[in-house]
Amino acid sequence: MSKNELETIINQAWGKKEEINKNSEKKIIDAINQTINNLDSGSARVAEKINGDWVTHQYLKKAIMLSFRIYDMEVLSGPYSSWYDKSHLVKGKTAGWTKEDHVKAGFRMVPNSPVRKGSFIGKNVVLMPCFINIGAYIDEGTMMDTFSRAGSCCQIGKNCHISAGSGVGGVLEPAQALPTIIEDNVFLGAMSEVVEGVVVGEGSVISMGMCIGQSTKIVNRQTGDITYGKIAPYSVVVPGSIPDKKNPNAPSLSCAVVIKQVDEKTRSKTSINDLLRE
Repeated sequence: MSKNELETIINQAWGKKEEINKNSEKKIIDAINQTINNLDSGSARVAEKINGDWVTHQYLKKAIMLSFRIYDMEVLSGPYSSWYDKSHLVKGKTAGWTKEDHVKAGFRMVPNSPVRKGSFIGKNVVLMPCFINIGAYIDEGTMMDTFSRAGSCCQIGKNCHISAGSGVGGVLEPAQALPTIIEDNVFLGAMSEVVEGVVVGEGSVISMGMCIGQSTKIVNRQTGDITYGKIAPYSVVVPGSIPDKKNPNAPSLSCAVVIKQVDEKTRSKTSINDLLRE
C-alpha cells in the first residue's frame, strides 16, 4: 500500500478505534502491520524536519496505538525470567536474526539491549545495555550508552552521545503531539532527562543531571531571555535555579541555563570516538 492509502485506512480505523481488534477487516490489519514494518525499516518516521520545522506524522502514532488492539498478550520464557507483553513486541526487533542480518543492519548491539519491533536503528549506532521503544528513530553513528532510554516515537539524530543513565522521553499520545527530538551531534550528559516533546537543537551539549520538560524555564545567561520547549542549536546547558521575583523568601525553582555556545574546548570534551563504531 502507498503512504496515502495507509494514512487513509489508519485514520478511518482511528475514528472507530474502540471497535478495532484482531478480527477487524483484513485491510486494517494489513495497514497497521505494514506501518509498523515501515517504522522498523526506517522508510517511515514519526517526525521529520520539513522546511526547518519538525512535523509529526500523526497516522504513524495512531497505527502504533492501534497495534495494541489487534495482538494478544504472549509469554516469552528465558533462562532467568519470563516476560508477558503484546505478541508483536515481546520478542523484539532482532529476534531470529542471523549474523548476516546483523551485518546488513550495520549497528553494534551488546547483550541486554532490548529494541522493540517498530523502531529504527541506523548504521554504526552502538547500543550498550539500553532500551529502545517502538516508534523511536536512532540515526547513524549515535551511541546509546549503558542504561540509557529512547522512549516511544522519540527522534535521535546522527552522531549523538546519549550518556549512561539518561533518557529521551516517549510521547505516544496524544497523536498530534510532537515527540521528543534530539537533533544531530548532541551530547546528552549522564543521568539527564529530556521529555514531553522538547527539541534539543543540533550540536548542543546538555550537562549531567539535567531534567528538561515543556514547563522547564530555559534561561539565556547572557541575555536573560526565558524560553520553553526548545534548546537553540550549539547551546551549552547546565542546571540552575531562578528565584521568585514576587516573593524573595520563596524557594527558587530549577531551570536550564544556557551558559555559552559550543566551542572547541567543549567539543574536545564531548566528541564521539570513531574507534567504537568500527
